[in-house]
Amino acid sequence: MTEQQQIIAADAGELAAAYADGRLTPSEVAEAVIARVEAREPELNALYLFDAAEVRADAAESTERWREGRQLSPFDGVPATVKENIARAGKPKPSGTAIPNPPIASANAPATERLLEAGAVIVGSTTMPDWGMLSSGVSSLHGITRGALNPAHTAGGSSAGAGTAAAAGYGPLHLGTDIGGSIRLPGSWQGLAALKPSEGLIPLDVPYTGRAAGPLTRTVADAIRLMSIVARPDPRDYLTRPYPPMEWSTEPLAPQGMRVALQLDAGSGLPVEAETRRAVERAAALFEAAGAVVEPIGPFVPAEVLDGLVNFWRSRSFADFEELSEADRAHVLPFIAEWCQAGAGFSAAETVRHRGCADRMAQLTRAATEPFDLVLSPVTPVAAFAAEDPMPITDPLQTMGHISFTVPYNMSGQPAVSVGAGVQADGRTIGVQIAGRIGSDDRLLRVARWFETVRGPAAEPDWVFLIHILRRRR
Repeated sequence: MTEQQQIIAADAGELAAAYADGRLTPSEVAEAVIARVEAREPELNALYLFDAAEVRADAAESTERWREGRQLSPFDGVPATVKENIARAGKPKPSGTAIPNPPIASANAPATERLLEAGAVIVGSTTMPDWGMLSSGVSSLHGITRGALNPAHTAGGSSAGAGTAAAAGYGPLHLGTDIGGSIRLPGSWQGLAALKPSEGLIPLDVPYTGRAAGPLTRTVADAIRLMSIVARPDPRDYLTRPYPPMEWSTEPLAPQGMRVALQLDAGSGLPVEAETRRAVERAAALFEAAGAVVEPIGPFVPAEVLDGLVNFWRSRSFADFEELSEADRAHVLPFIAEWCQAGAGFSAAETVRHRGCADRMAQLTRAATEPFDLVLSPVTPVAAFAAEDPMPITDPLQTMGHISFTVPYNMSGQPAVSVGAGVQADGRTIGVQIAGRIGSDDRLLRVARWFETVRGPAAEPDWVFLIHILRRRR
């Protein structure tokens, strides 16, 4: 590999070590990342805000701090991105829609502040679909964000740009948000490590039930490093709780002696594809071989509970849609407009019952999983679909059949991580979801790190090969 390719392939730990011993400077790394962005963005479309001059200036300040021995953290100068709905002071937050005059953030979100306090170089804000309510990179504002492994395939969503930026090598550290799978779906469909953390562990300035921010990275070790930066309390998040201190160690933790549930049927949504099922079963066999006690677990969230929650989301988005002028409504993606207008017909009593499905889902998930240390399942029943499609099911009135394994952990507040578990013959990646008890994020990630060490090379994208391919395309 060339030096530029080596920089792009490096994880945050390797960059931090290279800064510390003087082999690299943040400015040199920034130039490699800028070159990668400029080469790939015309096709991938992962960044909403990208200013090469700003990136260079921030990297130069970091380089000077390292030269003077006053670096802000071990990760000072490491490139990072944040999803466009994670506030950056003075930057617009359009939430993926082409509605004119998007709001301008008056202050940084907590996670943005933590990154800046650590000296991270924010490469840009990453794209998302309209209001974050699609599992793809289709947006009325941005057009189509494509998967980095194969641009014909979806990026996943709603943290579409974050997933593609991670897979394409726009630096090691990327933050997305998730209310039903929006971090883990891009993770599964782009071969990444992607964590939906425990509720409130990464504080939000706009918290609500089920919403979380979390890392999308090429390795679990980098997800752990990113958590060590951003998983800190902030009073703006009223849903947070006083978690005990967590040990953000990258040391793998084998699951010996752990009680592990294996769920292959969610009881709702799309059927699990055969290759996905086999990949999750192979993962379970590795856990069992390592000394875990693996037991099957059946569905625990009925279809009517999932449908009720989705109907509440329709009503919530329609409340936003209804306030728009006719001219602004025309800017919303037609798929989203049709999807949310289905919420207009629900009575007040129906809307209250639909909102109650979030609480019912949380109760059911906690009760079913409490006896277990971990739960293994598919992230999603299906592999990546065409980049142009807004959802795996293209009927806006039946759009959520792919989140039945992910959304329960949003409502229950439990952590759940997607880790690459297989690569199909056609190159599409398959993630296994590993969920744990609330507040066990540090141990969960160490187990995921262990799984990375035993899954075998056939279960992960060949990132080095990908870097060579992207270089040749330039």
